[in-house]
Amino acid sequence: MTETPHTGAPHTVAIVGGGFSGAVFGLKLHRARPEWRIIIAEPNKHLGRGIAYGACGPQHLLNVPVSRMEIGLHPSFGDWLQHRRGAIAEALVESSLDLPSAFVPRRLFGDYLEERIGEALNTRAVTGLTKIRGEVVRLLRPRASLATTGVLMTDGREIRADTVVLAMGNLAPRPPGGPDRWLYDTGFFIPDPWARDAFSDVDPGEPLLLIGAGLTMVDIALRLAAEGHRGPILAVSRRGLMPRRHQGGGAWPEFLADRIPASPLALTRILRSEIARAADQGIPWQRVFDAARPAVPSIWASWNDASRRQFLRHLRVRWDIHRHRMAPRIDDGLKRLLATGALEIAAGRIGGYRAAGACVDVTVNLRGGTTRLFRAGHVVNCTGPGGDFDRIAIPLIADLRERRLAVPDTLGVGLQTQDCAVIDAEGRASSWLFALGPLTRPNWWEITAVPEINLQIDRLVAQLTQTQAAPRLTAADFLDIGGGI
Repeated sequence: MTETPHTGAPHTVAIVGGGFSGAVFGLKLHRARPEWRIIIAEPNKHLGRGIAYGACGPQHLLNVPVSRMEIGLHPSFGDWLQHRRGAIAEALVESSLDLPSAFVPRRLFGDYLEERIGEALNTRAVTGLTKIRGEVVRLLRPRASLATTGVLMTDGREIRADTVVLAMGNLAPRPPGGPDRWLYDTGFFIPDPWARDAFSDVDPGEPLLLIGAGLTMVDIALRLAAEGHRGPILAVSRRGLMPRRHQGGGAWPEFLADRIPASPLALTRILRSEIARAADQGIPWQRVFDAARPAVPSIWASWNDASRRQFLRHLRVRWDIHRHRMAPRIDDGLKRLLATGALEIAAGRIGGYRAAGACVDVTVNLRGGTTRLFRAGHVVNCTGPGGDFDRIAIPLIADLRERRLAVPDTLGVGLQTQDCAVIDAEGRASSWLFALGPLTRPNWWEITAVPEINLQIDRLVAQLTQTQAAPRLTAADFLDIGGGI
């Protein structure tokens, strides 16, 4: 086992994960303190892409316009796109040639991030920004002779560091519940639709069952159509609700700040009332959701576990389909699939599976009490990112949990943090272990989109590089990021 030398001269930061959160944090930290030694540990070849900007095709568009993807790098994303207008011509036609309001392919943002990070890596000093390719499996304990911690890689390398930042992004989806879970261990089941070989043995003419009807389902259905899939596709979710469409125009004032605290049901009634008022004035409901968004961190923080469970069980789906919206061209493509019968969406639950030769017969218990039998070549898990941190056996998460260095929240959506500092089993906020992005959802809930994560990155950079800690994040920090998202 080898150990990466650590002389104690430059401060060393080990970042676990090189998707958007980890790569942009490393880039900004390097910009703020170029003399520090910053190491990004990432098993994949490319930095900055992750699943969102890596496992996507040209038909997959950003869910927000260009103006909401600016993250403070040079050149800006908009300026970078100006030199690639040919690649975004279709998006510009949709937005009346207004680049800031265009919804461009996600891969372009991935290209932009990879280029910015590549420049920093290629010009790094001896103690600058470094990428190490591999998976981190555990944290190292500080040694008596070294007042540092660090990480252990799968190949046995030890990376000594003063600070460790967990930036692992969204975890792979977990298998859905329900009966006949034997299916999940067979070739009929596609557990992660973003895996490189997920559809390698899918016949273009076979029927497919997609479990889930959110943005993952939309992405996969459009991908299959673009790749020439001809077989029928049935998507099943408990309520059968689909994401909604972005719509521009109008504005609505913030209206929830003085209504906190309030229960999930009370806030739902307020939201519906505001939407009705907006409709009377010709304002799209989308602006009402945008106006509600800045209050989300304060609302989430004001709820006890019972209120949070009530929201997650009864209201989360409706919030998500209105909050996480589709670009107009994506919505048009989805409607074409529905209109032609290539895709069908049903509200119901899986009643059971039965092997039928090269296919599997799926019993779907539809809402309303009827039952439907669907013969599928494969069953695709489109339930979205996983997050059951109290049980998940990813080596690093299991190590943190077993050594009581981190505490999963009771709702299974992430790790307990104070700002970004990870909280241990004794309730203490760490001075050396931090987390970014979706891992911190228990504290903020809405921390999965670029604007929120970018703000979180900036604040953690300020906290780590100043002699006096940066002020804690508050709901006020989120007041200017709701528009148009």
